[in-house]
Amino acid sequence: MDETTDLEEDRQRMREGGEIVLAEAFSRYQRKLERIIEFRLDPSLRARVDPADILQEAYLQIARRLPEFVDGVPVSLFVWMRQKTLQTMIDVQRMHFRDKRDAHRERALAVPDYGQTSSISIARCLIDDVTSPSLAAVRSEEFATLQSALEGMHEVDREVLAMRHFEQLNNSEVAQSLGLSPTAASNRYIRAMTKLAEIMQSLPKK
Repeated sequence: MDETTDLEEDRQRMREGGEIVLAEAFSRYQRKLERIIEFRLDPSLRARVDPADILQEAYLQIARRLPEFVDGVPVSLFVWMRQKTLQTMIDVQRMHFRDKRDAHRERALAVPDYGQTSSISIARCLIDDVTSPSLAAVRSEEFATLQSALEGMHEVDREVLAMRHFEQLNNSEVAQSLGLSPTAASNRYIRAMTKLAEIMQSLPKK
């Protein structure tokens, strides 16, 4: 399937149908985008911020900026929506931390650091999968060990891992998101999965 043709067709549909067509497309991608928010959201905000609220605000931003897509961004409609959704999530996090007058966090969120976010998010998901909730002290120790090991990976490899394995993006979507060729994205994913297997093998067995 020709991705360039698909992209032009999406632009034409948006150009002709406007927000009605956009709403239909957003509905198709809604659960996928919500899963990405759930994966990326700062752990300290999970009890106070509903991913559905972020997604609703993201849609308003996407609708407002639809001409940007129609005019010719070089990525697919879904990848463009993902970019806008992540930026909305970052803005919401910034607002919450600013309300708490946490200057350190405000500085940390001034520029999106998806690499740091992905190491925290990956570690949280993996520790949840392999340890019992009753082992709180063990979970905390293993989380720190796992996050440190993940941060030792190349940042792009870690991002590819986060997108493919946890956000469930396909290789083409990852390549577009990170500005890589499909071959490079695929090679980085294989390398990242190999490294992750080594990291998981090094964790104490419980």
